[in-house]
Amino acid sequence: MDTPRAVVIGSGIGGLTAAVALHRSGWQVTVLERAGSLEPIGAGISLAPNAQRALDVIGIGDEIRSLAAWQGEGGMRSPDGRWLSRTDSAAAAERFGGPLVLLHRATLIDRIADGLPGSAIRTGCPATLVDPGVAGGRPAVIGTPDGNIEAELVIGADGIHSAVRRTLFPDHPGPAYAGFTTWRVIVPAAGEPFAPHETWGRGALWGSQPLKDGRIYAYGAAVAPAGERAADDERAELRRRFGDWHRPIPGIISAAEPGGVLRNDVHQMTEPLPAFHRGRTALLGDAAHAMAPTLGQGGNQAIEDGIVLAHHMAPDGDLGAGLAAYTADRLPRTRAIVRKAEQVSRLMRLSGPASVAVRDFMMSTVARLGPGLVLRTFDGIADWQPPQQTYAARTTDAPAAPQRTHTDEDRDVRR
Repeated sequence: MDTPRAVVIGSGIGGLTAAVALHRSGWQVTVLERAGSLEPIGAGISLAPNAQRALDVIGIGDEIRSLAAWQGEGGMRSPDGRWLSRTDSAAAAERFGGPLVLLHRATLIDRIADGLPGSAIRTGCPATLVDPGVAGGRPAVIGTPDGNIEAELVIGADGIHSAVRRTLFPDHPGPAYAGFTTWRVIVPAAGEPFAPHETWGRGALWGSQPLKDGRIYAYGAAVAPAGERAADDERAELRRRFGDWHRPIPGIISAAEPGGVLRNDVHQMTEPLPAFHRGRTALLGDAAHAMAPTLGQGGNQAIEDGIVLAHHMAPDGDLGAGLAAYTADRLPRTRAIVRKAEQVSRLMRLSGPASVAVRDFMMSTVARLGPGLVLRTFDGIADWQPPQQTYAARTTDAPAAPQRTHTDEDRDVRR
């Protein structure tokens, strides 16, 4: 039997994860990327334990943990600097089987791509889904500048405004504007140490997180009209919105380079797709379930998608049944997370003085009652286990948190 061919359209985190997982299981994989390089548009990314366990499946979880900053003690603050709640990283690691880690997106992209042969990735190659194919029948067809490509499997990993999704489900409305915009920036280390924090104001928030190399990853979000942009430099807009917030926020904004602030409107898919596949073509990541960033799970869920899809796609298996199983596994889970992220974003978008005061009071009250109540937000999310059995090594420079992942079968053996 000839080696089956899979084509991934888009080289983001989810698409590359799927490509590596499929390659490791015996598929011939080609990744087609419209941009001229794999250099991602983005800054930092937080990886929760669920995504780290998914990366363990393709053998890079320990490497990623070694390159990342492990989240320490921090919490949520008000713009005047008052702590609304404090995080307990040890409790989170114990509850979910590992800590939250943070690294640059480019580092993550590079390490995942290292799992593919160099010839598998074609940059500067825009691709169009010509025919999604028929499972058990004709192959899928992808159009490229060099001609059409046939494949036994196509993966649409082409982002929020996915053309592959529109081809598969032309009647679906797609993602809608979530009502707020975001900014991201990476700057040199601040002059004074600070605790990681997310600060919530009136219709706005700011987060500051240190990276392992000493730089700072910071992000802002605020209610704004769709498509609005600063007349000059986005730093001026950040100063206007956040310049009088507590330290180190003003200093971080001042340290940003001209043109170094990324701004993106947030879109989310609150109306779920009927399925994550059609014919021989599957969707993953933002193309399948764009969500607000308020749970930090967008990239994490894309990584999960890639691992689960490959799990169901044995090279000699029933492709139609495998794709149906992928949809059955992923659609209900991601639909629930999209909804939860939207619920959190509603709290962030509150702007009236009274409603903000009530929100802050509730945050403080819940925190005082115990960290377990706060952590429950991520129950069923961060404790996810991949379908394959995998073991991650204990790292020597990590906080005392369990890094080994067990399947239910493994637990039964140990009993």
